[in-house]
Amino acid sequence: MNLPNKLTIGRVCAIPVFIVALMMDQRVLATVLFIAAALTDFLDGYLARKHNLVTNFGKLMDPLADKLLTMSAFICLVALDQVPAWMVIVILGREFIISGMRQVAAAEGIVIAAAWSGKVKTALQMIAIPVLLLNNWPCDPYLGGFPLDQILLWAALVMTVVSGTEYIIKNRKVFL
Repeated sequence: MNLPNKLTIGRVCAIPVFIVALMMDQRVLATVLFIAAALTDFLDGYLARKHNLVTNFGKLMDPLADKLLTMSAFICLVALDQVPAWMVIVILGREFIISGMRQVAAAEGIVIAAAWSGKVKTALQMIAIPVLLLNNWPCDPYLGGFPLDQILLWAALVMTVVSGTEYIIKNRKVFL
């Protein structure tokens, strides 16, 4: 197994540890685990492309690992009353719709490539989550800061809707 695939598996294995740390109110540890896992997302893709190590396993597992990581974090943040459930339902719904579209397209021999807007969506989610995990640190509104966590959350939500809409419009032939 190559290094990019090992990093992807490591990301998946980190998820339960991240969840336990967060639910045990070990926010700094949970945040460090989340950031480390998120960084492996960028690293494994870079290494796979640079060293021609792209595999079918990686094509399947890398985006799945990203979704598992971000959705686990968002669901935990709902349980901790930090993120409204409706926002996570929108984010999760987009992921199911696009993943389903990709499966239908693949069955018909059509490849739906990742779009720029989807990459921005993922980056915004992976930036928003640590700020939410650390209760808006370093911009704690009780200390005169501004709600960076909420701004990033809303930006991630908007990009989720924009990218989902873009995928559906560009690939509507899959539904026909």
